[in-house]
Amino acid sequence: MAEDSALDTPEVIGVMGGTGVDQLDGLTNVRRQAVDTPFGAPSAHLMIGTLGRQRILFLPRHGEGHRIPPSEINFRANMYALKAMGCTQLISISAVGSLREHLAPGRFVLVDQFIDRTYARAKSFFGTGLVAHVSLGDPVCHRLGSRIMTAAQAAEIEMEKGGTYLVMEGPQFSTRAESELYRSWGCDVIGMTNMPEAKLAREAEICYASVAMVTDYDCWHPHHDDVTVEAIVKVLIENADKARAVVSEVVPGLSADCFPCPHGCRTALDSALVTASDARDADSMSRLDAILARNANV
Repeated sequence: MAEDSALDTPEVIGVMGGTGVDQLDGLTNVRRQAVDTPFGAPSAHLMIGTLGRQRILFLPRHGEGHRIPPSEINFRANMYALKAMGCTQLISISAVGSLREHLAPGRFVLVDQFIDRTYARAKSFFGTGLVAHVSLGDPVCHRLGSRIMTAAQAAEIEMEKGGTYLVMEGPQFSTRAESELYRSWGCDVIGMTNMPEAKLAREAEICYASVAMVTDYDCWHPHHDDVTVEAIVKVLIENADKARAVVSEVVPGLSADCFPCPHGCRTALDSALVTASDARDADSMSRLDAILARNANV
C-alpha cells in the first residue's frame, strides 16, 4: 500500500477493545479489511490506520455493536487475523469488576497475572500432530506494560500497576459466594475476556498487555449495588476518552523499542514445540503458517 513507505517501523500495534477506542485524533489512512483464517472469521473486519508514522490495527472482540458474548468469541480467529496482518504488539482493553475496595469504578488497572476459570473455549492453536507448550509464568509483556504506564502518567490518568485478573466463563455475573472466593484467592479484578486471549498471544509470539477498566464492584461490596449492564455501560462511556488518550500517547513511541523483546515474547515458540520435526502433521503446519513463520523449518 502506498502509505506503508512512509512508516518508520515494521512494528504493527494492535488494539483489542470496544467501540470508541478506535476513534483517535490524528488517525489517518483508515480502511477496513476482512481477514480469512483457518479458524473461521474473526469478530469483525480489522480496522487499519496510521497514527503518526506508526501502523495500528483495531479489532472489537465482541464484534460491531457488541453482538458476540464472551464464550462465543472466536479467540483463535481474532489472534490469527492480527498475526497474519503483521501485529507485533497487542494492547488489550477490557471492562472488569473490582474485587478490591481501593479499585473503585472508573479506575484503570495494568494487569500482570491471570487465573483462568473458563471451560468452554478453544485455548490453543496447537493439538494432535503438532504439540507445543509455551511458558506463561509471566503472561504479559512487561516492556509493553511499562510503556503503557508511562503513557498513562503523561496523559494524567491514574492507573494501578499490577493486578490479578480472574477470568470467568460467563455470560452471567458472579454469585456472591464466588465473588468472595475469588477475593480470598488474592484476585483484584474479574472479567470474561482476557483468556484465552493472553495464551493465544503468547503462542502467536505477540507482545501482549492488558488494560482493565473497572466498571463496578462485582457483587461482594456491602455498600454498593450488584453489578448491572446499565452501570457498566455508564462507566465505559465515561472512561472512553481516557482509554483513547492512553492509546494515543503510547502507540507512537512503541516503534522506538529495540527487539527482540527482552522478555522473550517474540521467541516463545523456540523452546515450546515438542513434536519431532519428522513427526509433525503437514496439514497442521500449513494451517498455522502465520503463527509458525519463524519456526517452520526448526
